[in-house]
Amino acid sequence: MASINGFYLVFTAASPGVITIADMDDPLIYPAREGLYCAAGDFYIDPWRPVPRAVITHAHADHARSGSARYWAHHQSVPILRHRLGRQHHFEDLDYGEARRFGPVRVSLHPAGHVLGSAQVRLAHDDGRVWVVTGDFKRDPDPTCAPFEVVPCDTLITESTFALPCYRWPPVEEVAAGIGRWWDSHPDRPCILFTYAFGKAQRVLAALAERPEHAGRTVYLHGAMVALTELYRRAGVPMLATAPVSALPRQHDFSGELILAPPSAAGSPWMRRFKNASTGFASGWMRIRGNRRRRGYDYGFELSDHADWPALLRTVRESGARTVLTTHGRSDELVRYLNEEEGIEARALSTLYGGEGD
Repeated sequence: MASINGFYLVFTAASPGVITIADMDDPLIYPAREGLYCAAGDFYIDPWRPVPRAVITHAHADHARSGSARYWAHHQSVPILRHRLGRQHHFEDLDYGEARRFGPVRVSLHPAGHVLGSAQVRLAHDDGRVWVVTGDFKRDPDPTCAPFEVVPCDTLITESTFALPCYRWPPVEEVAAGIGRWWDSHPDRPCILFTYAFGKAQRVLAALAERPEHAGRTVYLHGAMVALTELYRRAGVPMLATAPVSALPRQHDFSGELILAPPSAAGSPWMRRFKNASTGFASGWMRIRGNRRRRGYDYGFELSDHADWPALLRTVRESGARTVLTTHGRSDELVRYLNEEEGIEARALSTLYGGEGD
């Protein structure tokens, strides 16, 4: 552990390929105890402990935590942050491309294509250095959020949740068609699709809304998804009609209906109201044969809100970055590939961010 300007920095020095203080030549961002820290501007990006000033990429729980004095985020993310962190916090909203100055560093947010209001953070120092933190991102089309924007930079800090060559996503239209066929083929059973409450659930609802055969139908939601889905509707995102499961009597027959629930609901007492249910899981983890079976789901649908292997490589190339630092996920393979196959200096950066999920 080292100290710079009074801030203690934590690195995994003994781990091969993980960035250490000795490897960093006057970095614009340090991995500090509280999170990714920009000393020049005196702010943090997605801190995992309370700090005076926090710039937030998006409102998933591993990137947005309560207790900081002030938050900066995209204006579509702020209502979700208020819902999840509490209205007592101080939020300042930004549009995409709008800059704020923190000392010698100009900070701007750019679309990440991950969930509603998700952003990449661009840091431009007055000395000419440009760093970009992608946060979580994807390149696939998604009507629930602004599409990903390539942001040129010198150093790119990128997620690597699915950074293995086996992860290659099918077109979302194919996935939506598969979910629709599953739903339609079970008129005598409830279809419970487990999916993450923020981002993935709304993406499923939007994808199904684009299918004419399902346009007039209602999907039932676990309570954890109701308020978040309403925030998406207020933002103008078109989705299928929804209703809370709790609005119906406990004895209601849900045969032939589609119900969305978070993975934590599987095996809980909440499931008792659904008799003889067929279950599915929508996640990038379903790409690996055997995950569905091990997790006990009847069906698996490959739908991720993170970049797959080709999208990660494409993003690195298009950014023009000379240095790439990877966070959370399968960093080792991406770091090896960039160093050996692309000739790009790459290292893993130790953070507390999670993978796909919430």
